[in-house]
Amino acid sequence: MSPIVLDQPALNTSGVHPTLRSFADECSAVLVRVMAYLCGLAVLAVIAVDLFSAMPVEANAGMPAARGWTPASRPRPAFAISKLDLSDRPDAYEILRHPEGGRKDILRWAAGSAEAPTSEIEIYRPGGELDAFAAPAAGIAGRMAGPEVTGAPEIEPAGVIDTKFGRIALLRLSGAVSPDKQACLGFAKTFVTPHLTISGWSCQAASLAAQRALLGCTLNRLTLLSAGNDPKVAELFARAELKRDTCNTTTAATATNWIASGEAPTLRGQLIPD
Repeated sequence: MSPIVLDQPALNTSGVHPTLRSFADECSAVLVRVMAYLCGLAVLAVIAVDLFSAMPVEANAGMPAARGWTPASRPRPAFAISKLDLSDRPDAYEILRHPEGGRKDILRWAAGSAEAPTSEIEIYRPGGELDAFAAPAAGIAGRMAGPEVTGAPEIEPAGVIDTKFGRIALLRLSGAVSPDKQACLGFAKTFVTPHLTISGWSCQAASLAAQRALLGCTLNRLTLLSAGNDPKVAELFARAELKRDTCNTTTAATATNWIASGEAPTLRGQLIPD
């Protein structure tokens, strides 16, 4: 008769309690499931990015429009009209800045505090916005005509004037555009070095000759108060001051050269035909 062998529990030779081993196995299983879940999320994110990148997106959609010219928060005048009579100071001084770096200093005069401007001078120092810097004459015509004139006003040459900045060509509105502003004159002088445009218009005087004299004297008295960080602007005005000449609007108007006036000369006597 063979001996009876009773079942005995397996000996734990590793020294780790069975409960701890079961807990470790469970942790490993949970970790595997978490990793699989994260990998699934990553795959879904890649698919979503691929789908959205393939969709056409309208340019600048949802983006705010680019800012244009805005008034300076702390305006510090950089130019002035040097006259002894304080009443000749500009009635308004406005500084506009562009996000691309441009700056406009605008001096305006008006007959009364509540009336529209009758004269204006603008000093434009451009930054990166050079599109409107190439042809300032069209802008001058629009500023002379006023907001009541729609479209592009027609302009015509109106002679030249001599100033400390050199000879400057004048222009005026054609009679078909604004018959009531035939005595208004505009101008625009562009400098390459430094990049700068001096432009403006005047409707103060009653005749074109007086208007030319007024613009010439005003430009001769245009002075620089501060060049900022641009030494070329300071040099431009310093060289111009060497050519500055005193003027009187009354004598200058009567002594206007008819060749540069843009008007037909007054002839004396009778023309004798051949």
